[in-house]
Amino acid sequence: MKIALIGYGKMGKAIEEIALEKGHEIVLKIDVGNSDEFTKENLQRADAAIEFTGPHSAFDNVKKCIEFGVPVISGSTGWLDKWNEISAMCETHNGCLVYSSNYSIGVNLFFELNKQLAKLMEPYDAYDVQMTETHHTEKKDAPSGTAITLAEQILSNMGRKNQWVNSPSANATDLVITSERIDPAPGTHTVAYDSPIDTIEITHTAHTRKGFASGAVLAAEFAKNKSGIFTMKEVLGL
Repeated sequence: MKIALIGYGKMGKAIEEIALEKGHEIVLKIDVGNSDEFTKENLQRADAAIEFTGPHSAFDNVKKCIEFGVPVISGSTGWLDKWNEISAMCETHNGCLVYSSNYSIGVNLFFELNKQLAKLMEPYDAYDVQMTETHHTEKKDAPSGTAITLAEQILSNMGRKNQWVNSPSANATDLVITSERIDPAPGTHTVAYDSPIDTIEITHTAHTRKGFASGAVLAAEFAKNKSGIFTMKEVLGL
């Protein structure tokens, strides 16, 4: 299939490598230096677009893809305050959007494990839950989109937590997420249930960007000729 890359940083280059290995063709690469080439004519050469940019540009990029009638796979975080607008636009234009805060197959399995563990731990209030996420120093948002997804899953399955916070808190109803930025660190997420007697932890650690890139290409293959809004749960059939 023919793929457009919107964002050609480290992630874009990793996606390109995986896509070419799988026999796909990259027909467009858009980055800061050639944004003028992000046109309807150029984009419509692609069967799908994969968008990995930043909070400042992701919404406009996704919007363009939907308006131009090209399925878009977005992994950018920090823009979901405009999700309702994008959802309405996708429906109006009969577009296709696959969104995930993390395209790693392992992380999406980790998401399912996280939900099940929260359900199991809900009755046992001796265990307090907290989270830690560690990324490289170039990551612009904190907490990470993956950490927010994990936190929201816990909140949905654990009634004694009301909200997540990204700072220390003495409030028992707060789910504390600690964000660390060090190099090198592709990404580690830990959910810990701690009691006076013992601690239960689940952790996912990314060793390279290839897991994210492979999942994004898989999502692009899934999205071809589809309409609607999807997540990696549908892509992986979970």
